[in-house]
Amino acid sequence: MTQLQPIAVLGGGSFGTALANLLAENGQRVLQWMRDPEQAEQMRQSGENPRYLKGVKLHAGIEPTSDIHMALQQAELVLVALPSSALRDALQPVAAQLAGKMLISTTKGIEAKTFKLMSQILEEIAPQARIGVLSGPNLAKEVADHALTATVIASEDEELCLRVQQALHGRTFRVYASADRFGVELGGALKNVYAIMSGMAAALGMGENTKSMLITRALAEMTRFAVKLGANPMTFLGLAGVGDLIVTCSSPKSRNYQVGFALGEGLSLEEAVQRLGEVAEGVNTLKVLKARAEELEVYMPLVAGLHAILFEGRTLAQVIELLMRGEPKTDVDFIPTAGF
Repeated sequence: MTQLQPIAVLGGGSFGTALANLLAENGQRVLQWMRDPEQAEQMRQSGENPRYLKGVKLHAGIEPTSDIHMALQQAELVLVALPSSALRDALQPVAAQLAGKMLISTTKGIEAKTFKLMSQILEEIAPQARIGVLSGPNLAKEVADHALTATVIASEDEELCLRVQQALHGRTFRVYASADRFGVELGGALKNVYAIMSGMAAALGMGENTKSMLITRALAEMTRFAVKLGANPMTFLGLAGVGDLIVTCSSPKSRNYQVGFALGEGLSLEEAVQRLGEVAEGVNTLKVLKARAEELEVYMPLVAGLHAILFEGRTLAQVIELLMRGEPKTDVDFIPTAGF
């Protein structure tokens, strides 16, 4: 479907660039905004994003720009692919231009001071905007390389979901819809924490049984926490829950997995993040998630254990030993236990 009105993608990172390419390949004109004018000029000159997605050619329908006012003035549909730590500062100055826009958060993170999800920050900045969330097992490099991929657009606004499906759905990228925006977004944010632990386990040579145990118990923790906050537990059986968790916890292409792997190799947290060269949202999420879980009295032993490793001097082996000695619980929290 050709669309004369451009679509704006806010963010010059790997995922923002991959989404911009998908949109352009579907016949859309794309305005991709980034804060750094030098990066925008480099992308215009080289025809790729060497800083974050080297080797992937940019479609001719993408116009890199550092003028956010121009991008927002022309676009009705806006995909927000900014790091969680930068989103508020980047968008607050242009809040007036966001009124009435379709704002789609693609950032899987939580704001440290407020424990707000990205879509909640968008609502706060632009209360008159129409808000949605895009989340799922979407590694940027694979999306850019046209590996078969599926994602979820979540919003109670059915027209917005349909608009995003029409814009992004293509030969290699399938877009499903959900009305549980909160659950979908929580799944995307929480799984990053567990990917760090999975990367550590891989670096330390732990077995496949161990990795599977970590992933499935992570799913139990995520669901338990999200339901406490009002999400639908069934959402976590889909792409934005178990789907995203599997890929993030098992792929070396995952940024959070890479940080965990580096930690398992003996690097400090600072060294691991520096080697990555991009934001690993799980590190930011872990601190606020542990505090919030304690406040809500939600049982999250993996979160507490990873926090102990990164900030309290524990080792992964010590944490797993404590987990194995813990009192056995039921396998799945939301299945009735009558007769057990």
